[in-house]
Amino acid sequence: MDQAPGSPQGPEEQRPPDAQSLPVCYRHPDRETGVRCTRCERPICPECMVSASVGFQCPECVRGGSGTGHAPTAAQPRTIAGGTVAADPRLATKILIGLCVAFYLVQLAVGDRFTEHFELLGQAYVPVFGSVEGIAEGQPYRLLTAMFLHGSPIHIIFNMMSLWWIGGPLEAALGRARYLALYFVSGLAGSALTYLIAAPNQPSLGASGAIFGLFGATAVLMRRLRYDMRPVIALLVINLIFTFGWANIAWQAHIGGLVAGVITGYAMVHAPRERRALIQYGTCAVVLVVVVVLTLIRTAQLS
Repeated sequence: MDQAPGSPQGPEEQRPPDAQSLPVCYRHPDRETGVRCTRCERPICPECMVSASVGFQCPECVRGGSGTGHAPTAAQPRTIAGGTVAADPRLATKILIGLCVAFYLVQLAVGDRFTEHFELLGQAYVPVFGSVEGIAEGQPYRLLTAMFLHGSPIHIIFNMMSLWWIGGPLEAALGRARYLALYFVSGLAGSALTYLIAAPNQPSLGASGAIFGLFGATAVLMRRLRYDMRPVIALLVINLIFTFGWANIAWQAHIGGLVAGVITGYAMVHAPRERRALIQYGTCAVVLVVVVVLTLIRTAQLS
């Protein structure tokens, strides 16, 4: 609990100077600081901070370039999540949009036979194939492929606009690899929850589950950066109203993706530096394990 000015000091404030937890600036030992050089990671005080493209660097690293005694990759600028800053920070988003558009064009060219082979379907008789199809029939790939299919021009236009507006800035903030991990675990979580709860003969498709995961991660990031949360909350509420207010919308995919996105996004932006990659990708692995467990449970129910 914070104390008001002039209030009596508690036990924590009465500790001797050598018990303080904050490190001291390596150039000014009498000054405590919570900031470290983004290259050599030595603590630096405000006087020693030199603004860089990402964070701050110490004067020695600025003068010496990358010659800090570390590997060359240690001198590369990093995103807030520890990812490498790319020359094109929206490349992955562009590729995802391109894939969705390409799959939709194939849907238009080939017809229902293509869509019904790759959409999310639990278990149902499909007349075009003359057989029972679905995830429960040994087709788990549908959990993934359904994320790239869309049911109408309005469906794909709305999703791709959302992916560009939300995904582009988030990719730049997280880095390409972490962004793609977030996208796919959110989409798969949405597919798994749909498979678990929805009627087995009810098909679904679309990138909405993954996009809702990006919504959740964006909210976590904005809170971490102490930005105004009202715009993203308002946008999320509007999307949830559409989710539950309109017919023929797989709300399970939206909720599953949103929950996975919040959990994974929190790990991405709050993981401590010394165990960052382990916690970030470990969280992704845990979400994928949950996806597998939900899939096995539902398959056992339908078998």
